[in-house]
Amino acid sequence: MSDLASRLDEALAHGLLLESSRVNIDLLLAGSATKVACEAVRELAEAGEWQELNDRFFKTLAFGTGGLRGRTIGRIVTKAEQGQGGPNERPEHPCAGTATMNFFNVSRAVRGLIAYAKQHVGSSRKAKLVFAHDSRHFSRDFAEYCAKASAELGCDAVLFESGRSTPELSFAIRDLRADAGVVLTASHNPAHDNGFKAYFNDGAQIVEPHASAIIAEVNALQNEIYEPLPPDQQGSVTIVGADLDRRYMDRLKSLLMRPELLQGSSTKVVYTNLHGVGGVIIVPMLRELGFEVLTVPEQDIQDGRFPTVESPNPENPPALKMAIDLAIKEGAELMIGTDPDNDRMGVAVREADGSMRVLTGNQIGSLMAWYRAKTALEIGWLNDTTRARALFVKTYVTTELQSAIADKYGIGVVNTLTGFKYIAEKLRKYEDAIPADKKGSDYRSLDEATTRALRLEYSRFFLFGGEESYGYLGCDFVRDKDGNGAAVMFAEVAAYAKSVGKSLATLLDDIFREFGYYEERGKSLTMEGADGAAKIQALAGTYSLNPPEEVDGSKVSSVRDFATQDLFDAEGDPLPKEKMLFVDLEDGRAFAVRPSGTEPKIKFYLYGKSVPSDDLAGSRSKVAASLDGLWAWIEADAKARLA
Repeated sequence: MSDLASRLDEALAHGLLLESSRVNIDLLLAGSATKVACEAVRELAEAGEWQELNDRFFKTLAFGTGGLRGRTIGRIVTKAEQGQGGPNERPEHPCAGTATMNFFNVSRAVRGLIAYAKQHVGSSRKAKLVFAHDSRHFSRDFAEYCAKASAELGCDAVLFESGRSTPELSFAIRDLRADAGVVLTASHNPAHDNGFKAYFNDGAQIVEPHASAIIAEVNALQNEIYEPLPPDQQGSVTIVGADLDRRYMDRLKSLLMRPELLQGSSTKVVYTNLHGVGGVIIVPMLRELGFEVLTVPEQDIQDGRFPTVESPNPENPPALKMAIDLAIKEGAELMIGTDPDNDRMGVAVREADGSMRVLTGNQIGSLMAWYRAKTALEIGWLNDTTRARALFVKTYVTTELQSAIADKYGIGVVNTLTGFKYIAEKLRKYEDAIPADKKGSDYRSLDEATTRALRLEYSRFFLFGGEESYGYLGCDFVRDKDGNGAAVMFAEVAAYAKSVGKSLATLLDDIFREFGYYEERGKSLTMEGADGAAKIQALAGTYSLNPPEEVDGSKVSSVRDFATQDLFDAEGDPLPKEKMLFVDLEDGRAFAVRPSGTEPKIKFYLYGKSVPSDDLAGSRSKVAASLDGLWAWIEADAKARLA
């Protein structure tokens, strides 16, 4: 060990190893329960792989309000980590590092969550925690570890028998009246990543005041080693599966507004779960509803390598190519794809010429928002008296087309910061506003018609919500974006289109003609590793210190700096500070910029729109050209700011 220490100190002295990396290497080696970490560090040091060591150790992976996310397989896999190998060609052990996803960091995270859950519950009973996981490398290992640690530290743990989606974890927490939960996933990140996504007792991601308290508990832990409680003080581990799936699916059916549209439907759908867990619910669900569902055999298998795609993200059209090709071959009207943990959904719809049009997240959400607003009034969910209490909840970076739709139908819109936890926080507010004597002892046991009536009379009725990054929700029995529910809602829109003799593509074009053509583009600049993280923060900071006054030939009409200004939402609630800047231009265009909270990227959101017109082709062309110019200007400006 002294030879290793000397080598590390020498690298530090020569500027090859960051000072923070040197400190964190000692932290990990002192607090790791395995010898693999020490051997991995030794191998990398002896090989002179200082950049790899800096990337793994430049920081301690911080438990944020969303949990943890990072690499679980290094760019360089050491012999110690490879070991005997694991399933799907992965290494036997996750990569050693304080900035990576491994048992060192998972242990700290779950033990901090356990400690806070026990404090919150008190001594009257054992806290209950639910654990789910997707198909990623080490997801099952981490989930089993978390359940075991929970039981050994005095909680009752519930563990899904196999891979399940993030939204089903949210549903399970509410259905089982649990105190917290975790899904082991990195959502749509690359295959080498994994994460720890934490939820509280309402089934939503953790927000304040709980977030800071949990983070404090996590940060107080410096190792992965813990002492189990005596057997008589430990909890149990319960395995769940099909029964809970059934309760979830039955509840999902309540999302249908006009179920008669689906009776005898011959709509053909191609579905892909992109090697994730979405097929557990979506395939049997759509078949129960009467759809003919075909899947992509090569992508059905849960496989953390995601071997048939470069990125398992339905936001990226290339990930959907195999499903789109199958849809064209089989004459399907609709293609649906979900990410590995099935909280995001992408679709492609058939054009008149037989090709498939891939829709953006804003377009998918707008179709569902339009249909649900229109239909809610037609079937009596809403009327002229109650419509003012109904609303969409969306993020600021989601298309304003949905605001225009809401305005037409007389319902409200509340914008939140980016992240579905903020939408879920609104749902908790609306639930809590219902008088206790009206909702009884157990609101979660009430059916949807009853809760809708209560929300419309005493609170606000959440009709639909979402974010441009392919996340949607149409209920309050799940408190996160839900690929399962989105598939049900969008399938109903498809059935509606067919019932009026239109394709989904035509339906969307009709909406654009009525409300104006809206186009949004998501762009990003990727900067990986320790150097990249510093550049991202530096670039983001320049926008606050030096916001633009003119952009691509148009004067700036307003700048909203969510990091420095005191801003409030439409209900008067103060917005938390977030590193996001929104720039509105006099010519109607706009863009937003913010560092990603989960990926090594700084993200840009571009917005353009036209007035309502029957010349949809002309509107599309003009708006597209205006956004081309906007992005070219932003790229050049970002390069100058970094210089």
